[in-house]
Amino acid sequence: MNKLFIIGLPRTGTTSISVALLEHFRVSHTGYTKRAFELADVISDCPCFSDYQQLDELFPNSKFVYLQRHLEQWLPSIQMLLNKMLPSLNSHTYVNPILKRSFNQTFDFNSVESPLEESHLTMCYQRHEQGVIDYFNGQDCLLNIEINQPESLSQLLDFLNLAHSGEGHFPHLNIGKLVDNWKDIKHKHKINPNTAGREGRKFFNYCR
Repeated sequence: MNKLFIIGLPRTGTTSISVALLEHFRVSHTGYTKRAFELADVISDCPCFSDYQQLDELFPNSKFVYLQRHLEQWLPSIQMLLNKMLPSLNSHTYVNPILKRSFNQTFDFNSVESPLEESHLTMCYQRHEQGVIDYFNGQDCLLNIEINQPESLSQLLDFLNLAHSGEGHFPHLNIGKLVDNWKDIKHKHKINPNTAGREGRKFFNYCR
């Protein structure tokens, strides 16, 4: 395996799966520099959910995990997150350009008058899901799981060829209005998503 990319949308459990994998891999929850992607074995969330096709080309033989979540649970959760983010994304204050591009590309903020409406967000979720299904059709490098299901952790560890007891579950993080439990995690395998390299904080050339 070259890399493991977690390509579920925000509020589908990207923090929980990232923390669960820290015991096995170097993990970056979000990645905004080329160096962060080079250092981490696992990268989740932004911009992986929007850039999985480009990342597949950059890192051949990688694996991908798509996180599913029932819409009746995901919709109020993503509405809460986007309600917090939209003022910054729509203002002139600094927002990481990779994050801004990734969210705008996925959620089409400028295409609708009310981007938090359930009908619009449902369309965004279904479009993203169908895009993943179509792109990875017939390939064995993609795993689809819902982390609330009792067998999902075992499925992930099997997919990664990691030994396990068949028991256990993902940690429950960012519950309710919490959105950034990752900041509180202390672990030697945790990678800073803004890590600078020889080229500073440059991202990949596919994103100008």
